[in-house]
Amino acid sequence: MLTPREAARLLGVSYPSIKQWILSGKLKTVQTPGGHHRIAQSALKPFLDKDKTRPATKSRERYRRVSGRNQLAGKVISVRVDGLLAEVILAVGDTTVTAIITASAVRELQLKKGDTAAALIKSTDVMIERLD
Repeated sequence: MLTPREAARLLGVSYPSIKQWILSGKLKTVQTPGGHHRIAQSALKPFLDKDKTRPATKSRERYRRVSGRNQLAGKVISVRVDGLLAEVILAVGDTTVTAIITASAVRELQLKKGDTAAALIKSTDVMIERLD
C-alpha cells in the first residue's frame, strides 16, 4: 500500500492532484484507523496504462524517468553555440527560459530551432521580485 505522496511520485503528478482524485472518487483508497489514505499499486495501473497511449510529448512517462519535477515544456526558439557552451532559449507559454548548457549536449540532443524540449529546473533557492 502506498501513501498519496508515493503514488503521486510513481505517477509523475503532484500531491494535490492525487488528493483531488481521492476526494472526488476517481482514485480508490483504503483508510487506515487514523483516517489516512493508502493506495494499492493495482489501483494505479489504469492511470499508467492510459498514459502509455498518449504521445511521447504528452506522456507523464518522461517525468517518471527524471528526478527533477520542475519541468517546463516548450519550443526551442534559439540555439547559439559559442566555444564549449551553448545558449538555448525555450518559449514556454508567453515567457522564455534561457539555459546555458555545453555545446556537446546541444550536439548530442541535436537541438535546433523549432524543436519541442523541456527545461528541467533543479534549485534549492527561489527568489521573488515585487513587480508593482
